[in-house]
Amino acid sequence: MKKYTQFSESNKYRDRIHRLIPGGAHTYSKGDDQFPKLTPAAISHGLGAWVWDIDQNKYLDCSMGLTSVSLGHAYPEVIEAVRRELGKGVNFQRPSVIEGEMAEKFLSLVPQHDMIKYAKNGSTATTAAVKLARAYTGKKLIAFPSDHPFYSYDDWFIGKTACDKGVPDELKRLTVTYNSMDLTSLENLFLEYPEQISCVISEPEKNFIQPNDYLQKLINICHANNSLYIQDEMITGFKTDLPGSIKKYNVQPDLATWGKGIANGFSFCALTGKKEIMNLGGIKNTGQEKVFLISSTHGGETHSIAAGMATIDVFLKENVIQHNHLMGDLMIQSVNEVIAEFNLKEYIQISDTNWMQIFTFRNKFKDIDSGYRTLFMQEMIARGILFQGSFVPCFSHQKSDILFFKQAFSDVCKNYWTYLDSGYEIHLTGDAIKPVFRKYL
Repeated sequence: MKKYTQFSESNKYRDRIHRLIPGGAHTYSKGDDQFPKLTPAAISHGLGAWVWDIDQNKYLDCSMGLTSVSLGHAYPEVIEAVRRELGKGVNFQRPSVIEGEMAEKFLSLVPQHDMIKYAKNGSTATTAAVKLARAYTGKKLIAFPSDHPFYSYDDWFIGKTACDKGVPDELKRLTVTYNSMDLTSLENLFLEYPEQISCVISEPEKNFIQPNDYLQKLINICHANNSLYIQDEMITGFKTDLPGSIKKYNVQPDLATWGKGIANGFSFCALTGKKEIMNLGGIKNTGQEKVFLISSTHGGETHSIAAGMATIDVFLKENVIQHNHLMGDLMIQSVNEVIAEFNLKEYIQISDTNWMQIFTFRNKFKDIDSGYRTLFMQEMIARGILFQGSFVPCFSHQKSDILFFKQAFSDVCKNYWTYLDSGYEIHLTGDAIKPVFRKYL
C-alpha cells in the first residue's frame, strides 16, 4: 500500500499553532500529544468517509469528528438544509420558529421525556442536568463512574481527574465516584453518603456487552435512594439505536443529555427530561424560586438546529442505524480474521460492540501499552487510515472502506511480532501518546 511520509505543511502548521491556541486545538483529544509525530497536523476538508490534510494526503476517517459525524462529512441533505436556513438569518431577538419545530421532532423520538433545552456543547447540557438534579432533590453530591472518561469541562467533573488544578477543594468534595462494572459499589456509595447524593450520571453503555437489566437496576438504585438518574447519551445517541440506548433498553431516566452525532457534526446538543424536573428551569410557575438553567446566545442558532432536523430525517428515511451496525459487524469480523491469521489475539483486541469499535494494543508482557498503540497509529496513518484506536461507523462508510482498512491493518499486523520482540521505540518516530487527564505535561 502507498505510504504517506510528506507532512511539510503540517510541520509548518505545528510550528506556529501552539503560539496562537493553548493546546494547539479546541479539544484536548485532538491535540498533538494524542497522535504520533508522523501525522497530519490539520485537516483541509472532508467528504463522506474521507478527509484530506493540508499536504493533500487522503485518509479514511475512523473517528468521524470525535464520533460526531454520523452520516458523513458534507452530507448533502444536511448541507442543503443548513444553506436554506442560513438564507433566513441565524440568530434573532426572539426565539426562531425552528426551535419549536425541533422540540416537537426530537421529543417524538424520546417518548419518556416531555421537555427539551438546547445547548452548543455537551458540557453545558450535562452541567445543566446536574444543576436540575440538585434543585429538584435539595441534595449537593453528584455521583458518576470513575472508569468513564469524560462528562464535562466544568469543575464538578474536572475536579475528580488528574487535571484538577484550578478547581477548589471545596468543589472537588461535592462529587463522588463508583465503579460502573459493579453496581454494588454504587449501593455502597449511597450507604456512605446517605441522603446526600442528588443524582447519578453515567453513559448507558460502554464498549462491552452488558446485561440487559443493568440500566434498570441502576435506575432502581437511584430512585430507592431518592436520587435522580441522568443518562448521558452524548456518545451512544444515534449510534446504539435511534435515538439511543434509552430506546434500546426501554428505560426511563429522569434526564438525558444528547450531542455528538445528533446533528452530523454541527454544534447542536440537548437536555431532555421529565416535565416536573425540567419545569424548574422555566418561568411560568409564579412565586416559585427560579432555577437559572441554560442561557445561551447561540443555543438557538438556526442553521445548527436545521442540521439536527435534517439528520433526524435521514436517519428515519434511510435506516442509518442498521447500515452503521452492519459496517461495525463487518469491521469486527475483518479485524478478528487478521488477528487470527497472525496469531495476535493475546496482543490486539477489538471490542464486539458494532456501534463503535475500540482497539486494544498490548506489549510482550500482554499489558495494555500506549507506545504500541501509538506505533500502530503511525503505521495506519502512513497507509491512508486516520486511526486513533477506534472505528465509528457512519452512513458514508461502505464495504470497500472496511476492506481498505483491513488491508492496511493486515500490513501492520505482519510486523507486530517484530515490534514485540524489539520494542516499539526503535520503530516509532517521536514520543508515545500521553493521557489527556494527566497531572503533569
